[in-house]
Amino acid sequence: MPRLIIATGNAHKVVEIKEALDQAKIDLQVLSLKDLDQVPEIVEDGTTFAENVHKKTAALQSVYPADYILADDSGLTIPALGGEPGVYSARYAGDHDDAANNAKVLTKLAGKSGTERQAHFTTVMELIGPGREDLVVSGQVDGLITEEPAGDNLFGYDPIFYYEPAGKTFAQMTVDEKNHVSHRGRALEQLVAAMPIWLNK
Repeated sequence: MPRLIIATGNAHKVVEIKEALDQAKIDLQVLSLKDLDQVPEIVEDGTTFAENVHKKTAALQSVYPADYILADDSGLTIPALGGEPGVYSARYAGDHDDAANNAKVLTKLAGKSGTERQAHFTTVMELIGPGREDLVVSGQVDGLITEEPAGDNLFGYDPIFYYEPAGKTFAQMTVDEKNHVSHRGRALEQLVAAMPIWLNK
């Protein structure tokens, strides 16, 4: 069975992708970084999400050239802050610290209201494989930055990202609710829809 290596050690992401592939009846052996004997160093120093995601797939392809490789990069963009945190979303406040990152955003937006609090989450996914053109998809969801964190699902910027159609923050949603409308969910939906044709080229 062909192998699909997902460039993540995040078990939740792996399950989410496996479920989407199963629903689409795409039969691949799915592996994460935790399943590999050798994991190359991946330096995410690109200036865009697309650049960073390609660095991940290229690094893995150099070690596993016969396999399909899928990577993604996501982040929060706030136009009023000149596009920050953008590609620096995970380490905006220094170390990878969600609470500190959220606090920094709220501090920078202090005194701002209305459209100045607009933001969007973006995910870019890239799938590569031997003898095939790179398949790149993206998903975006728009929202507003709240005045203070709300919700119990404390992942990334979810507690301060208010999704107007649902009337709550991402952190106040169930996992299923969020996956249905999220940037990752939208990108994954496009990817899975395109994969059958891509795999049979």
